[in-house]
Amino acid sequence: MGGPVARSAGGVPVDADRDVPGLIVKFGDYPLHHGGVGAIRSLGRLGIPMYAITEDRYTPAAVSRYLRRAFVWPTTGTEAPERLVEGLLRIGRRIGRPTVLVPTDEEAAVLIAEHQDVLGDRFLFPKVDAKLPRRLASKQGLHELCVEHGIPSPAAAFPQSYDDIVRFARTARFPLVAKNREAFVRRKQPAVNGTTRIATREGLLTLARDWGEHPGVILQEYLPREDAEDWIVHAYFDADSTPLAMFTGVKVRSWPPHAGMTANAYVVDNPELADLAARFIKQIGFSGIIDLDLRFDRRDGQYKLLDFNPRMGAQFRLFENESGIDVVRAMHLDLTGRAVPEGEQRAGHRYVVENIDLPALLAYRRSGYTTPHAPARASGTELAWLAGDDLRPFFTMLARFVRPGAKHLYQLWRTNRRGSITTSTTTSTTTSTRPGGVGKGDQ
Repeated sequence: MGGPVARSAGGVPVDADRDVPGLIVKFGDYPLHHGGVGAIRSLGRLGIPMYAITEDRYTPAAVSRYLRRAFVWPTTGTEAPERLVEGLLRIGRRIGRPTVLVPTDEEAAVLIAEHQDVLGDRFLFPKVDAKLPRRLASKQGLHELCVEHGIPSPAAAFPQSYDDIVRFARTARFPLVAKNREAFVRRKQPAVNGTTRIATREGLLTLARDWGEHPGVILQEYLPREDAEDWIVHAYFDADSTPLAMFTGVKVRSWPPHAGMTANAYVVDNPELADLAARFIKQIGFSGIIDLDLRFDRRDGQYKLLDFNPRMGAQFRLFENESGIDVVRAMHLDLTGRAVPEGEQRAGHRYVVENIDLPALLAYRRSGYTTPHAPARASGTELAWLAGDDLRPFFTMLARFVRPGAKHLYQLWRTNRRGSITTSTTTSTTTSTRPGGVGKGDQ
């Protein structure tokens, strides 16, 4: 197995098995996904053959020099699981050898876990309790796991009817946040357009009239941004739930502001946060890549877990250790029987998503929000799209982003303007910037 030892971008030898390809697995229409491009580059630079499922032949991922082949398969994410499994198996037969699966969204991660017996004959992926990824991706399931294992999380309610919401509203503390309860409902019947801040009781009751007989929402405590700071944890855990690569960082800006995908972030050492994540993963017995979003609440000094993504996050390339290992490389090495080199994370390193960081910067300057733990100066910068050894994804992104991106920014400007001159009780920001296929939320 293998071939000559490959090297990371920093020149560190990485004993990757180049006989085992990688396949980027994504379901749904979000062609401008920088995380998938990052994974293709990360493994491709080690000489690993890379394949990807793409919406068409002209997505940024499809044109990467490190991609051996794009399997064009437009999906919505609402297809029957059996159809998606058969499609994956068909692609596996065309690749013709065992392949490491790299899911980039919850739908893919859950599908793989729930059908691992069928997929395991042709693909390599971390083995995990088949029900666990779906529970972690669910807002209610995650909240229940946090309560069970003593992990801080925002206070939450899960109304089962409009009457439940009326009763809740009588004693609720506003503002609060409404989110879709299940990650998988967002494609079929979303109750809200992403994370929605609700300012008053009247605003909640007005919105709730459109949520149907069985509201698929979680009503969550609002953590004031002036009293909070957003942190992220990316890691890879082996079959024994032991971390083989663990990284912590602070989110400086997101788009849409304070509720969307990471636009700008720094690597910041945080042993307390790393210990919290490692303890939780050990307790629930998870194996694989994780992307956690936590908010540090200065009012009580706790890190509160907001989101648990049981797969690679879009900004994973922020994190790499001194041995050139990120979470995707760690997974490929581990699943192919290689040792995962240890090393300290690159503290002070910065990650910038070019197409969304400029509007995020303008929005954050207006709001006055700052991130105290962000370094005053970056030790280095990783760009999401632009790479000197792989230029075509960047220019393809620009070509596809300009028109829908401008339309999306205009729509948000109009929404914010209306909110500033009326007594509207809701301001909606979405976790998924997807109009016109612009992208997908922090995955």
